[in-house]
Amino acid sequence: MPVDLYVGGAEHAVLHLLYARFWHMVLFDLGLVSTEEPYQRLINQGMITSYAYQRKDKSLVPTDEVTEIAPETWIETATGEPLERVIAKMSKSLKNVINPDDIIHEYGADSMRMYEMFMGPLEVSKPWATAGLVGIYRFLDRIWRLYDEVEIVDEEPNEELLRTLHKTIRKVTEDTRDLAFNTAISQMMVLVNELYKEDVFPRSVAETFVKLLSPYVPHLAEELWEKLGHAPSISKVQWPVWDEELTFDANIEVVFQVNGKVRSKTMVEKGVSKETLLSLAKDDAKIRSWLEGKTIVKEIVVPDKLVNLVVKQG
Repeated sequence: MPVDLYVGGAEHAVLHLLYARFWHMVLFDLGLVSTEEPYQRLINQGMITSYAYQRKDKSLVPTDEVTEIAPETWIETATGEPLERVIAKMSKSLKNVINPDDIIHEYGADSMRMYEMFMGPLEVSKPWATAGLVGIYRFLDRIWRLYDEVEIVDEEPNEELLRTLHKTIRKVTEDTRDLAFNTAISQMMVLVNELYKEDVFPRSVAETFVKLLSPYVPHLAEELWEKLGHAPSISKVQWPVWDEELTFDANIEVVFQVNGKVRSKTMVEKGVSKETLLSLAKDDAKIRSWLEGKTIVKEIVVPDKLVNLVVKQG
């Protein structure tokens, strides 16, 4: 004790959570436990909701009694009354319940698992959208084809790919720790897009990416891990570690300002000196045109960010 993380619905605040905290505090007062609270961290997860159809009087109509007569236009089949589509709790009476067994049968458990994590922040309620699930199914298919169709080679990745990989390791690690699963998956998508630009697939990148995938799509990750020639299970493999230096871009954009207004931009190597940045700004064609007939009264240089030239007429 205490428990590291308690994940439960907000409705538990006056049920299980209240009782658990009450009894733990009693035990603490009796000197039988060493902590006043039973949980170090509490997360109230949102609900996965569904669409429902509402009459003007705010009453709801079961989905099997609704007809879509045009895109985004619905009526009650029996009466012809126009209906508004709203978000509501899944309900057997409204017949808007999504059966997980049906989804898993058609798209697989990994697709459903990753889609639920990708829908949005864990604490927010989100409506189920099968179109979004199909998008995740296609994303996982892209990953499979990457390992199945692209040549996996024992060579080092180029610098751009290596930096993207280490950014992904860091992002997925930190976001998984913070339960920000949706943004971790977004970064995986960035990496996959970069991988499809390459002619070959470096083995070091292929193996690291499977490790990052494993908590999100464990079945696919196990298959890919064996496909790479390793014995199961990937769940017992050391989690990858990022190189801090490689999580930053080698080249960054610096803006050139005149009197606080952006007049030009350029890409420079990260860490370039103030003197070099100032020289680049003054040599920039656009900046030179803004300096004609004016006198520089102050030069402000913020490394890796901006150069601001304060000028006055004459």
